[in-house]
Amino acid sequence: MKFAAEFAAEVAANRKSSRITGGYNSAGESAAAQSLGVCYGIVANNLPPVVEVIDLFKTNGIARMRIYNPNQATLEALRGSNIELAIGVSNEDIQSIANDISSATSWVQINIINYANDVIFRYIIVGNEISHNDPTSQFVLRAMQNIYGALGNLQNQIKISTTIQLSLLGSSYPPSQGEFSPDAIPYITPIVNFLASNGAPLLANVYPYFAYISDQKDISLEYATFTQQGYTDIGYQNLFDAMLDALYAAILKTGASDLQIVVSESGWPSAGGEGATTENAAAYYTNLINHVNSGNGTPMRPGQPIETYLFAMFDENLKPGAASEQYFGLFTPDKSQKYNIASIN
Repeated sequence: MKFAAEFAAEVAANRKSSRITGGYNSAGESAAAQSLGVCYGIVANNLPPVVEVIDLFKTNGIARMRIYNPNQATLEALRGSNIELAIGVSNEDIQSIANDISSATSWVQINIINYANDVIFRYIIVGNEISHNDPTSQFVLRAMQNIYGALGNLQNQIKISTTIQLSLLGSSYPPSQGEFSPDAIPYITPIVNFLASNGAPLLANVYPYFAYISDQKDISLEYATFTQQGYTDIGYQNLFDAMLDALYAAILKTGASDLQIVVSESGWPSAGGEGATTENAAAYYTNLINHVNSGNGTPMRPGQPIETYLFAMFDENLKPGAASEQYFGLFTPDKSQKYNIASIN
């Protein structure tokens, strides 16, 4: 996906705090502005015990967590924590859950109902970044429907969704002209309709970093990291908003005018690739948090909170792919905070 050079960026307030988010106020109640969570990936062999990880979330005021599969040790450690959880159905489990209602019922019983009295489940995410041309795509909607049916009286408490990449877009500039590619429309439209009918958001992984490194001629580092002054001629201050609004425009074209988007991943690596430095990552995370916290929304959805999950809690030394994939952590495996990141409060 390519974004044009006309995009410009704002200078975000550079507030510093030892806390990453301020998920709860002094009275212990959920803060009205709470919009941030952190993804807890475990593709590593040097991470701290999960009980220590939950404590790290709590001591840093991180009130929401995303995990990618129903890891039982994590679920046990979350009991009584008051951390809201987005839990993933692994891509490899989707076909069996789609084809066998008893499989969906068993998954829900083992991973949700067994913990529902002590763990706050926010989302069940059926699949991560499944493309329309992936053979698994034909099973995603049915798996979502079966999981939803298996929830029973929890249907109004836990939202079922899936996470997409913005590569499903065939057009993204200007953002108002965003639309899904013709090949993606038959896949995504029924999913959008299901979400809209159940009051659930669509989740999307939004990475200005990858857009930047794929087209440095047309996309400036300052625009990608929220650190360039000025608006574009079409009213945008940063690449993150432009990417999000291109997706909103695409969803609107499917007829789902009120569907919300949750940013299920966004981050910047501190090493391992072009533009991947501690300085750039610190700027991105700090300014993204400030932007989400501002409550300004995007030009297409002004004044609406942008629920966002920062990627990720730790560097993950076994992540495959580009070297930069191993350096998205907010913390190092010894639990040291890599950046002085702004608080949400």
